Amino acid sequence: MKNILCLILLLPFISYAQHKSYAQSKVESFQLLPLTSGTNTSIRGLSVVSDQVAWVSGSNGFIGKTANGGLHWDWVQPEGYEKLDFRDIEAFDEQNAVVVNAGSPAYILLTTDGGKTWKRTYENMDPAIFLDGMDFWDKQKGIVFGDPIDGQLQILSTNDGGQKWKAISQQLNMKMQQGEASFAASGTTIKTLDKGNVWIATGGAVANIYHSSNYGQTWIKYPCPIWQGENSTGPFSMDFLDAQQGMVVGGNYLQDKERKNNALVTKDGGATWLTPPTPVFGYRSGVLYVNKNLCLAVGTSGVDLSKDGGMNWENISALGFNAVKKAKNGKLILLAGSNGTIYRLILP
Repeated sequence: MKNILCLILLLPFISYAQHKSYAQSKVESFQLLPLTSGTNTSIRGLSVVSDQVAWVSGSNGFIGKTANGGLHWDWVQPEGYEKLDFRDIEAFDEQNAVVVNAGSPAYILLTTDGGKTWKRTYENMDPAIFLDGMDFWDKQKGIVFGDPIDGQLQILSTNDGGQKWKAISQQLNMKMQQGEASFAASGTTIKTLDKGNVWIATGGAVANIYHSSNYGQTWIKYPCPIWQGENSTGPFSMDFLDAQQGMVVGGNYLQDKERKNNALVTKDGGATWLTPPTPVFGYRSGVLYVNKNLCLAVGTSGVDLSKDGGMNWENISALGFNAVKKAKNGKLILLAGSNGTIYRLILP
């Protein structure tokens, strides 16, 4: 969504045992460890490949990579794209990654040499284009989506790892409502799972979940009863554990400490949604299943943790972040935000 703000709080290292509001919590042994900060970029794209390899992307054309678990980060600004806001990145290993920017013109860039050079594989000069997020089923098959143009959600697909992109917007033959769009807060209002499953979350004037079980060829729409009705409200992040169990978080980024109807859980693939008895503690732009029970949510006003699959949350840090991801193959969990700030979450 074109008018999303970039508000992030930065605080120093914190151990959860030191957080006064939860001094008696049972999560004292969890820790947030700062890895890097100071680069002039607000990070929203985050892809953790393994316990060693992770990539990030953000404003001012910055893309970062670590090959040693976050101890050292290399930063690049692809030539000619220094002013772009790279809102999402998908990495496959230390050498191969795909990055997408928000805003117009829209570009998708690909690297096969660890970020040394970048090839433009998609370009859209339409002043109305605004890509929101990207996800991949595997190293070859991926999908990108963006805000509607003339009521049509914009969708692209690739079958060759991002070398070429095909427009498949017409496959979602449902007209978006006036004021319905999505948020590129962390590139996570889209989620893919095996067997061709993919979900897209929209918000603003109205919130919906669009689900496909065949790689985006056909779609079903489900209403999402999260906070909505204004262009600053709706679902800002989504994650699914499997084809049935999922969750969304969001709220209103203009009221980032407000806990009004800002988290939901589904047990039937998004068809219906449950309201957690104890919601997240404010606007949240990133949500993650660490496992079936342990979940994390991050936003500009803090970090929350659930130990029962997203039904009850407790605030464990006042640190502000945009995104949170876990290694596809491993246990590394990273959180990222403004000023090039990246933290690691250490589990007990």
